[in-house]
Amino acid sequence: MTTVKKDKGSKMLNSLRLIALLAIVSLFAGCAAKTAPVAEKEISEPTVQVEEVLDVEVADSGVEPLDPELEAAPQDSGELTPEEEKVLYSSSGIYFNLDEHDTKEVQQYFGFFTHKARKTFTRWLKRSEPFLPYVRQVLKDNDIPEDLAMLPFAESGYNAWAYSRVGAGGMWQFMPYTGRKFGLRVDWWVDERRDPFKSTHAAVAYLKVLHNMFGDWHLALAAYNAGEGKIGRALKKTGCDNFFDLTKNNYKLSRRYRLRAETKNYVPKFIAISKIFKNLEELGFDKIDWNNGIQVETVKVPGGTDLLALAKACGLKWSEFNKLNPHFRRQVSPPDGTINAYLPERVMANAADYLESPSSRPFAGYKRYKIRKGDSWYRIANRYAVPIAVLKSVNNRKSNLIKPGQYIMIPGKGSKTAVYTSKTSKTRRTARSRANYRVRKGDTLWDIASRYKVSVRTLKRANGMYSSRLKIGQKLYIPDNSARRSAKSIAKAENIKQQTVNYRVRRGDNLSKIARRFGVRVSSLMKWNRLNSKSIIRPGDKIKVYVR
Repeated sequence: MTTVKKDKGSKMLNSLRLIALLAIVSLFAGCAAKTAPVAEKEISEPTVQVEEVLDVEVADSGVEPLDPELEAAPQDSGELTPEEEKVLYSSSGIYFNLDEHDTKEVQQYFGFFTHKARKTFTRWLKRSEPFLPYVRQVLKDNDIPEDLAMLPFAESGYNAWAYSRVGAGGMWQFMPYTGRKFGLRVDWWVDERRDPFKSTHAAVAYLKVLHNMFGDWHLALAAYNAGEGKIGRALKKTGCDNFFDLTKNNYKLSRRYRLRAETKNYVPKFIAISKIFKNLEELGFDKIDWNNGIQVETVKVPGGTDLLALAKACGLKWSEFNKLNPHFRRQVSPPDGTINAYLPERVMANAADYLESPSSRPFAGYKRYKIRKGDSWYRIANRYAVPIAVLKSVNNRKSNLIKPGQYIMIPGKGSKTAVYTSKTSKTRRTARSRANYRVRKGDTLWDIASRYKVSVRTLKRANGMYSSRLKIGQKLYIPDNSARRSAKSIAKAENIKQQTVNYRVRRGDNLSKIARRFGVRVSSLMKWNRLNSKSIIRPGDKIKVYVR
């Protein structure tokens, strides 16, 4: 009896173990099925840090996601009209010469962009017009099919600001690694994938490499989308020698080597776009004005140049300058070397004059600083001895809110004044021409403002000043104060003796800050208020300040 029970117990135990094992196998099989799409994706480049690609929270505000239509895979695009069918199955074209293949997928994309996504395609055409003549010329100069001017439509809708979910950027949608490989700078300061001109040359160079590798433009386009390694391995496994046979035999490949739907649809989408572009008028679209290409001149910008001031010196709004130069991610050029900027020919003289001026590079360098927990503009300004107004200006910030983990620029030593702008310079020139007061020994802005019954803020704004520091002999303009009244006031001020100010300590104040505000020494403040180096002042405390 005991033996029988033991055998039954052993069998039951083994059955339970088998069930548990099957459950574990099923669990792993389910996980594999869920993660399989990730395995399909070709990983041909190093992993891109999110910060590297999308670290745009400080000043890089023009970043845009790709249009949803670029990732759409239309199944039913609707009925085509007889005219549309005629265009679809024709091979007309003056400018373009890449061989075409009509497939079911080509027809679906053709119908999609001429019907459901017609408004989007119209917007793409308008956006492409400034750049198409340049792109076509570069392709022609490199003796490769001009049809490839359609590639930025398929990649980004000709949007220089576009970023994909995986970090591809610019009109040609380069990944950072590939972009750098073909001469594009991609870092915190600039992203030359967004430079329409430089990225076009990089894309042409890459396409030539792919064509030399595969000997076929359709395969080269597929490799542009999926990576040369993915296409090369798929061809080897199937024994195919062209893109269309490869897609027909894609089902024979194991999950690891199989092409994604995006890659299988990429070439048909390109062909459909090309067919539509060749027949814009027949399909009811506005034709491209080939004489409407963007006209700019290239200027070499030295490292550390104040780009906002450059724009203003050229009579351009920042939005206008940024539209011409989408590759700049900050309002200061990279401090470690020269870089291209693009400007209208009419402003080149102004740009040259500004760039030769010392005020174009007001600081001796810049440091990239990661904001820590507990940081504030005030603390960072004190730590690096840079006025808050300067910090905010070089980082294009108006808000007092900063978040840990963000990056900002810290101007280097060499200047403690704000970034020069045309507006500020004009204000200062005007103030000097209307000056009605000369700074004397012992003067402070607070003292002068009190004497003439204006606020310190008004006095600073009237003279284009960021800092409260004064120099003996400096000329100031006192608003609403005539020369006669100024002379009378100054004479009267000669007899004014020391005055006592009972100053109420504010949040964020310290003795150094209070001393600077009134133009006195810290040691004097300590003496007048019987304080020492260990004394603590709190908001609401009253501090005596003796001013002349």
